[in-house]
Amino acid sequence: MTGWHRIGAVTDIPRRGARCVLTPFGRVAVFRTANDGIFATEDRCPHKGGPLSQGIVHDASVTCPLHNMVFSLESGIAAGPDEGRVRVFAVRVDPPTGDIELSLDEPALVLAAE
Repeated sequence: MTGWHRIGAVTDIPRRGARCVLTPFGRVAVFRTANDGIFATEDRCPHKGGPLSQGIVHDASVTCPLHNMVFSLESGIAAGPDEGRVRVFAVRVDPPTGDIELSLDEPALVLAAE
């Protein structure tokens, strides 16, 4: 299951919200920011396994609903004094249709730099 896969429309996700998609890599949370930025991360906080899709989206970050860890939606790196990261996935939006596409190519998985 490689390449780009349509997973829905931008309007399917509320601003500052998320939706989940099941993939061969597990649950992926797809986020929409207040200014319509679209990001995708694994849906599991590395701290206690909290569902990031149920977290609070602010700017280009999400706060875990269990223990308030904040992760960059761009890099997956935890903010502030917290340590850890989540895997981020490549996404794109088709401008004419507003469809969100998620890449499931192994090389398209982006891990924050060590």
